[in-house]
Amino acid sequence: QVQLVESGGALVQAGDSLRVSCAASGFTFSLYTMGWFRQGPGKEREFVAAIGDDGSITHYGDAVKGRFAISRDNTKNMVYLQMNSLKPEDTADYYCAARRGPANRRAVFDQSRYDDWGQGTVVTVSS
Repeated sequence: QVQLVESGGALVQAGDSLRVSCAASGFTFSLYTMGWFRQGPGKEREFVAAIGDDGSITHYGDAVKGRFAISRDNTKNMVYLQMNSLKPEDTADYYCAARRGPANRRAVFDQSRYDDWGQGTVVTVSS
């Protein structure tokens, strides 16, 4: 069955960098758009970034644009989120999600358009 397993969450200080990863299995990874979402304490889950099936298209949420970078390795069935210049407001559970469809902007921002989700990894940024 489909499995998405996030890893790499940690406690870091403001200004630090961190990379979180998502290992995918149970489906044809190279045919899926992959996304990252996050949910901070007391907040709704929000879109962070998405990447198309071949990695040529990426989208970012306004809060992370210019600081975060999403990438994927289709040979390893992995998707990554490189987070730089971290801020306390980046503190959240980070979730990996898979979407069987193109990475068009309207779709990737919509949580309901994703088919499968991981369990999340916790990132805490101290001030």
